[in-house]
Amino acid sequence: MKVTSDLNWNPVLADPTGQRQAKPRTLGKTMVMDKGLGLNAFEDLLSTSGEHLDMIKLGFGTSPLYPQNLLKKKIDMARSSGICIYPGGTFLEVAIAQNAVSSFFDMIIMLGFTGLEVSDGTIEVERRLRNELILRGLEEGLQVVTEYGKKGWGSSIELDELIETITIDAQFGAELITIEARESGMGVGIFDKEGNCKDEELQKVLSGIPNQHLLLWEAPLKNQQVHLMQLLGPNIHLGNISTHDIISLEALRRGLRSDTLSFGTRKE
Repeated sequence: MKVTSDLNWNPVLADPTGQRQAKPRTLGKTMVMDKGLGLNAFEDLLSTSGEHLDMIKLGFGTSPLYPQNLLKKKIDMARSSGICIYPGGTFLEVAIAQNAVSSFFDMIIMLGFTGLEVSDGTIEVERRLRNELILRGLEEGLQVVTEYGKKGWGSSIELDELIETITIDAQFGAELITIEARESGMGVGIFDKEGNCKDEELQKVLSGIPNQHLLLWEAPLKNQQVHLMQLLGPNIHLGNISTHDIISLEALRRGLRSDTLSFGTRKE
């Protein structure tokens, strides 16, 4: 049998589910938290995983800690790969606390960031100000993602408040609303102290919102990713994924791992 150099994987092998969208995707987005990658590591990340990566969050308030020329290179590389890149919501909370919101926006626009995360994980942000920040981001041409949930250990979801927040954020133009789980995935939001999902709370949230695909679930642990996909399908939005786990997560989404092999034989 002659094998030619332009032979490609049979589609049923590359994606047994037959469901994965090409970029730019509207379903099944993957967000990664970058906690300090150097330029070479960042380039490696994009070259190996860029096709499976939709959003990069520069974690916490790390953005001003990079040499500015290096930071701009990272942003430019992400943009060239069709990846939304934005500072962590905690950094905007710092700007609010320091009365430096206008300066914050001036810098992120100048540097070329393409997204904005609006959160209240550490400080209290009034509803009026949250609305203003969403609208400001949209006016600046940014992709706006919001976040619900406090970052403290043992913090839980207030279901009525969460449903109201999702509804209003979406009405004001937020593309996705992130459900907080931090980078640990334990003892926060929908996950208990062992990192197990609180399914009853999750179902109550879903029953109260118009569209489950408004939500970006922070799920840094493999068992959480598998569980959420088994409940909600492989095309849910997942965030706070380790830079080392992007391709393994994509394999889970496509039914290319034993945990999700059944995805290739059923419809979402």
